[in-house]
Amino acid sequence: MDERIRHIESSQIKKGLPEFKVGDTLKVISKIKEEGKIRLQAFEGTLIRIKGSGLRRSFIVRRISYGEGVEKTFQLHSPSIDSISVVRKGKVRRAKLYYLRKKIGKKTKVEGEDIFTTEPDTPVREEGAQ
Repeated sequence: MDERIRHIESSQIKKGLPEFKVGDTLKVISKIKEEGKIRLQAFEGTLIRIKGSGLRRSFIVRRISYGEGVEKTFQLHSPSIDSISVVRKGKVRRAKLYYLRKKIGKKTKVEGEDIFTTEPDTPVREEGAQ
């Protein structure tokens, strides 16, 4: 029975997802259906938890919006997630960053390094061009 479930789940698992860990800053673009239309909405924040395995893997992203902490839980292999990109790699020594909920201001920052990539839809300037 377990083998059959794994076989069905393997067809639904997304391929080509970036590798990320707790403490990284992620940009998750999800599809939202409103009045028959589908639009894309970005949510960028610090990854504070990863839970589960396989098709049931989920993660929580936290950000500060207008001075208020906002957390959003995403299913990793959900069809409503359009794309996930790692904006910044974080360096932490915990598996769950729940302590960030009590921090205010600059104390919520996670130490790490920026990742510089060029987006495919962003035009790259050539030298000498104005």
